[in-house]
Amino acid sequence: MSEFVARHVGPRPANIQAMLAALGYDSLADLMRATVPESIRLTQGLSLEAGLSETEALAKLRAIANQNQVWRSYLGLGYANTITPPMIQRNVLENPGWYTQYTPYQPEISQGRLEALLNYQTMVTDLTGLEIANASLLDEGTAAAEAMTLSFNVRKQKAVKTFWVSADCHPQTIAVVQTRALPLGIEVVVGDHRNFDGATPVFGALVSYPATDGAVYDYTDFIEQVHAQRALVTVAADLLSLTLLKSPGEMGADIAVGNTQRFGVPLGFGGPHAAYFATLNQYARKLPGRLVGVSKDQYDKPALRLALQTREQHIRRDAATSNICTAQVLLAVIAGMYAVYHGPQGLQAIATRIHQHTVTLATALQQSGFELGTEPYFDTLRVHVGDRQADILTRAASQHINLRQLDAETLVIALDETTTAADVRDLIAVFTEQTTLPPAVVSPLVDHPLQRTSAFLTHPVFNTYHSETEMLRYMHRLQSRDLSLTAAMIPLGSCTMKLNATAEMVPITWPEFGQIHPFAPLAQAQGYLQLFQQLEAWLCEITGFSGISLQPNAGAQGEYAGLLVIREYHQQRGQSDRTVCLIPESAHGTNPASAVMAGMKVVGVKCDSQGNVDLVDLRTKAEKHSAQLAALMVTYPSTHGVFEEGIREICDIVHTHGGQVYMDGANMNAQVGLCRPADFGADVCHLNLHKTFCIPHGGGGPGVGPIGVQAHLVPYLPGHSLVETGAGQQAIGAVTAAPWGSASILPISWMYIAMMGAAGLQHATEVAILNANYIAHRLAEHYDILYTGKHGLIAHECIIDLRPFRKSAGVTVEDVAKRLIDYGFHPPTMSWPVAGTLMIEPTESESQAELDRFCDAMIAIRGEIEAIATGQIDAEQNPLKLAPHTAEDLVAAWQRPYDRRQAIFPTRWTQENKFWPAVNRIDQAYGDRNLMCACLPMDAYRD
Repeated sequence: MSEFVARHVGPRPANIQAMLAALGYDSLADLMRATVPESIRLTQGLSLEAGLSETEALAKLRAIANQNQVWRSYLGLGYANTITPPMIQRNVLENPGWYTQYTPYQPEISQGRLEALLNYQTMVTDLTGLEIANASLLDEGTAAAEAMTLSFNVRKQKAVKTFWVSADCHPQTIAVVQTRALPLGIEVVVGDHRNFDGATPVFGALVSYPATDGAVYDYTDFIEQVHAQRALVTVAADLLSLTLLKSPGEMGADIAVGNTQRFGVPLGFGGPHAAYFATLNQYARKLPGRLVGVSKDQYDKPALRLALQTREQHIRRDAATSNICTAQVLLAVIAGMYAVYHGPQGLQAIATRIHQHTVTLATALQQSGFELGTEPYFDTLRVHVGDRQADILTRAASQHINLRQLDAETLVIALDETTTAADVRDLIAVFTEQTTLPPAVVSPLVDHPLQRTSAFLTHPVFNTYHSETEMLRYMHRLQSRDLSLTAAMIPLGSCTMKLNATAEMVPITWPEFGQIHPFAPLAQAQGYLQLFQQLEAWLCEITGFSGISLQPNAGAQGEYAGLLVIREYHQQRGQSDRTVCLIPESAHGTNPASAVMAGMKVVGVKCDSQGNVDLVDLRTKAEKHSAQLAALMVTYPSTHGVFEEGIREICDIVHTHGGQVYMDGANMNAQVGLCRPADFGADVCHLNLHKTFCIPHGGGGPGVGPIGVQAHLVPYLPGHSLVETGAGQQAIGAVTAAPWGSASILPISWMYIAMMGAAGLQHATEVAILNANYIAHRLAEHYDILYTGKHGLIAHECIIDLRPFRKSAGVTVEDVAKRLIDYGFHPPTMSWPVAGTLMIEPTESESQAELDRFCDAMIAIRGEIEAIATGQIDAEQNPLKLAPHTAEDLVAAWQRPYDRRQAIFPTRWTQENKFWPAVNRIDQAYGDRNLMCACLPMDAYRD
């Protein structure tokens, strides 16, 4: 194995032997034989190359990256080159204190990231002129699709199923909307808003502002026409343009969506980028994704948390209106910090500079006889060039310039923040063979009815931190309020918070990966194509599948794409009536939500007393729905953390009745090198690269969720309307805006696999299973382990049952979770998949010392519970009920009937390495009753 494996895997060889001895096994091989069913185990290792050192892997990837060509791209289509302020790049994007955080489900130790996201939401609502915004979505195309489904779900006339889309929207956005509409039975009508007469009833409409060709339209009258039908209007708006243009809200729009990529986030060949979604307060409970809100802690101190958490899709299941369970948090933080750094004046100055360069270019082209559009513009020009197009494109190519061809006689030029006066001269020369800049001309937006006059970003946070010193301190202050992997283990079940090695992260900011436009000619992206080909081949070998699509940019997006592939397979075989999807009760909550979005009917399957799929109930349901059976969605190892012995039989039952098996790959990190889903019967599987293959969680995003499929499903893998991806004629439509989704973070997984090699990947899986069983073994004397496999073993995670303590001591799972914060840990997953439990997953990256520290904390907490049960500690005033404890508790007058030192410094480790929660336990219900989702006045924080 490579030297990197020893850096990635936490336990040393001596520790591994000690843990094995504690479990009663002589070797990892013996433990695997007892854990993984013999019927599915690989008989030989993966056919992958040996692992490389960090230096070797970086050199090899550098050679691949060098095959990409960074041209000046003026292609537009919702993507623009941008300048990432170096301090934001170094202190956020490249900082493990930000990118190794988990989703802020534990708000007391997430206040920094929550504030950064609240800034983001405030930025979006201010610029769009709407009332409420979420904490980001995946990309502009899927955000527009979410707007369509929200409009569909709140429609007044239930019989109306037509969604109207302007032809002036970006073509990839239209394509994603059409993909989403098809399984829901929604008809998408594409037309010209200027000819909209309202004759056809619609439940919603989508327009682009500015349009894809740069034209800026006033949609006020159009919006009134649509509102006359009691339908909603969504405006896909360029956020930077809104510093100069009248906001969608001021026109009467109900929803605004778009991309915040140009707020300092690199192009990255398409992603990841944070999309925004803003709407009116009356739709707050229908808003897709996550929403940061303001509440208070138990001492009335203002505190932030995720609001309206009952909207989370894992709770709503098949009643969900969206399967979104993630966000682009890291990218949203960058975009929000960009706005904080520049402030309203700075953003307006950037937008004005871009616009003035566009005016200069437009003037020069008009003076040379080119015909431009008649509508006002912001940064994009539509130029009619006639039969001169070929010559112009040849000159552009000689200058390494990309222009967009709208049709055979029309080109589009989109300028951006990086455009200089020299670039404008080069563009003029490309079109006119002249290099002289025309005299300055007044902007056509000056005193135009669409010129913005309303204030924005007035909150002090956007008007304070403009020196690098102040900005640096602000970012560090927020970072210090969040517990990340830099502080301690994050033992979240089903979430796989493993090491994100620095060597894996280095390439994502290389210009050769970061500065490629997603619709640049493929000849300029040969390095990316080689990386995709190699990564797909490796993932096929690891999973056993015949084909991989890298397009889905989140795990739930992969679920959705995989189900669409299954749906299309049945459709193409003339079996469109196969619409029933069987889903075990133990499934991830996004599974039923994804099935409903794919147009399927969810039928639940019971689990037995051991937490396994009930084979009798499965057979009964499969037989009952045999003619309509489309698929079974199953997680393996199970959501209960066990390798089910009957997985082959489960797959056989479904196949016997004509269905396909969709395997949720959330727990693939327990399979790599030991077994392969395609070998034991899965037809489709999504892979969470942000779990198994080391892309960091980034505080709740980004993620990548590619799907692998068997050979008979390869023809149906997602295609793209603008780029030849190799998809065939039977391909489903695009599920994301960019052809390869979040391409710029795929080098992370490439590096991980390249450095681990076949032996290292298998070793990582084995140690992940060892670590989990070691924790279960140490805790078994103190807590009930809810589910185990055939030999009393678990897979990579375990569930401990805390329900008995509610009765014996009045202690809840939340009490234990919050008390773990005092011991310096991020709590495990709470109350999922079983209410009143904790699901614990240590991963292979944690050392035995860290595992023991966690176990010692859990055992100590068990002692505290017993003290409450026996009356030694007050039932209400105790360290669990009042956890977590803050620095203010340390210095305040102490009137509690338990020891202050024991509460705040329960171990020697915490005395030396204390992580302080920023607030005490937060009142979630108060925040939902008093919903506030924008920045508070500064005095509220001081008070």
